[in-house]
Amino acid sequence: MDTHAPDHLVIRCDHYAPTLKMVGFEDGQSGSLVSRNGITMETIGSQQLYTLLEESERSERSSNTKVRNGTGHFVSSYLDLAYKIAELQFRNRDFVFLFRGQSRDFKNRSGNTSLRPTILRSASGDEIRQRYELLGQAERALIDQYRFLGAERVKRQQLIRWAILQHYEVCPTPLLDVSQSIRIAASFASMTDSSEAYFFVLGVPNISGAITASAEAGLTVLRLASVCPPDAVRPHVQEGFLLSEYPELTSLEQKGHYENYEIDFGLRLVAKFRFDPQTFWQKNEGFPPVTRQALYPSAANDPLLELAETIKRSLPSS
Repeated sequence: MDTHAPDHLVIRCDHYAPTLKMVGFEDGQSGSLVSRNGITMETIGSQQLYTLLEESERSERSSNTKVRNGTGHFVSSYLDLAYKIAELQFRNRDFVFLFRGQSRDFKNRSGNTSLRPTILRSASGDEIRQRYELLGQAERALIDQYRFLGAERVKRQQLIRWAILQHYEVCPTPLLDVSQSIRIAASFASMTDSSEAYFFVLGVPNISGAITASAEAGLTVLRLASVCPPDAVRPHVQEGFLLSEYPELTSLEQKGHYENYEIDFGLRLVAKFRFDPQTFWQKNEGFPPVTRQALYPSAANDPLLELAETIKRSLPSS
């Protein structure tokens, strides 16, 4: 193992797999996809995937494709959502659930929910290359200007730099924000004036340590409470996790080894819920939404925010 690796890095790999695809479960498949070197990988739903579709009265066995292609199961309140997630977690015990809230359900050309990292969204090859160049500049600036606890880790570990830049919205990265908190993810989904919000449940392998890299699943999970330094307050209060491809997509050239549809965390989707933010929080008085001010602490309460904003202003596209 690299001597500069984080203190709690867990790599799960039963076979050597230099090029791995993101897992996904499609109707009619045996429950696995094969990487370009011929290795068969575990896929979500290859065991027993229980979910709630739009018309479901109770949880039922189904596929990732049907979840992504559907409109989402409607929930009337926070406790309604929490109860249904609890049942799904009980039935899908081979997965750990992480959550993401959005004001829209973005679909790909096949009409399936698409959850892609910001650096790869809706862009040509040249635009993605420019984003990677911008990311590299932001990383160098972060290394040069970082003066807080954990400076050596920031210098040595690219994933930590990406985590900081992603959570402070400095520039696009190959990471996807998720949370272990139902309430926080639902609060993010409720931040616009839209009459409909979406809540996504993603199933990931068992999480162990600060960074869990699963070669079989083609997925890396970062637990930000363990990865981010204490002066980076925002990811801690958001109970944040980040998802990445494994191996990480460090350049546009590496992305070229994957088909476009493979780089989509929608392939980890176990369930999709929708709700009306105007009524969702009113039915359970003990569970109000987390406020924007709480999710995005000011510079007075978040020492790293000023540095992040300084780096963002210095980038060419700012």
